[in-house]
Amino acid sequence: MDRFKVAIVIPAFNEEKTICNVVQQAKSYGQPIVINDCSADNTATIAQKAGAIVITHVNNMGYDSALNSGFKKAYECGYDIIITLDADGQHNPDLLKKFIKEIAAGSDLVLGVRDKRPRIAEHIFALYSSIRYGVNDPLCGLKAYKRSTYESLGYFDSYSSIGTELTIHSIKKGFTFSEIPFDVQERMDSPRFGRLIDANLKILRAMFFDVFKPKIN
Repeated sequence: MDRFKVAIVIPAFNEEKTICNVVQQAKSYGQPIVINDCSADNTATIAQKAGAIVITHVNNMGYDSALNSGFKKAYECGYDIIITLDADGQHNPDLLKKFIKEIAAGSDLVLGVRDKRPRIAEHIFALYSSIRYGVNDPLCGLKAYKRSTYESLGYFDSYSSIGTELTIHSIKKGFTFSEIPFDVQERMDSPRFGRLIDANLKILRAMFFDVFKPKIN
């Protein structure tokens, strides 16, 4: 694993309770890059003290914009592998070792598969992506990308895809992928993704955009 430079991109909004532990564990496997999406708490300060590179949005721009910023920074710094990791503690950072090993073994893209999904729209999207692409959990926030996948698109997201655009683009372009199942850990407080109805609508919007998106040549 030492031959790869690894960046761990962590979008964060008001995650002061968990960000220190997440960053401290993650930095054993690479350089954490925390995107502080206009948090009203001490997320940014705590993350920086824990060892992360911190990028701060002066306005709350949302999950995909945060990941866009993190990927851009990781790419500019020359990292070979870029891994996305949630800041809320639901993804055990020790899983990062498995994801890096899969990239080292030849995968261009490694996708996490959670043991449970909290929203009905996630099950619908998962069924669609499983049938169409062989991807069993497209909305999982724990994914690893080889640098070349990002280069092939030039950005992470363009339509608020909830972290799915680069994944699906890479698969359509013929990049190899593998999946790693894992158990989700309970978070300490309420989710940041919004109310149940709004969250389901966002997910279905992202899925339908992919359904009707022009085919990649």
